[in-house]
Amino acid sequence: MSMPDYSLEELEIAGGARFVAGVDEVGRGPLAGPVTAAAVILNPERIPEGLNDSKQLTAKRRDALAALIMESCDWCVAHASIAEIDELNILRASHLAMCRALAGLRQRPCMVLVDGNMLPRGLELRAKPVIKGDALSLSIAAASILAKVARDRIMVDLAQQHPGYGWEGNAGYPTKAHLQALSDLGVTPHHRRSFAPVHNILCKPLIASA
Repeated sequence: MSMPDYSLEELEIAGGARFVAGVDEVGRGPLAGPVTAAAVILNPERIPEGLNDSKQLTAKRRDALAALIMESCDWCVAHASIAEIDELNILRASHLAMCRALAGLRQRPCMVLVDGNMLPRGLELRAKPVIKGDALSLSIAAASILAKVARDRIMVDLAQQHPGYGWEGNAGYPTKAHLQALSDLGVTPHHRRSFAPVHNILCKPLIASA
């Protein structure tokens, strides 16, 4: 399997860009928790070895790489809340988190490589979408690692506050065990009410009383 490289960034740098950022998000699919994005500007002279799409790495390896990224790069992690997800929809909320992460960088990027096939609405920076970018671009791969590590830690904390849903293991994704717990234990304040499985459970009492 091929690994991401720095060629997309080098192309932009050769064209005059001084700072090239990669941005990625995690958490579109879960029924609970925020959506989280990270933005990273790599230092070409201190790129951590082994950067890859966060989904291809073990949790232990992600944690180790996240520490190296935070030590050697310009980075920022940002979120969009459950309320923002329910108000805006998950796509717009994930784009909001991306814009917040980019705004939090120390340096203003000359170019942003955005994972996916769409650019966030309202992004006031030069940018290009990169489909499967976390498998192609080292900057996007680094962002995917930071976002995944940060969001997983949030879900572990929330799992301690709301035991029984298995968030420490499923990170809020709609696993069979999570769906069963949702049915048995009910909806928490951290569940996304605009998502069908959660919405349907909230509607049951209304249907029964109709």
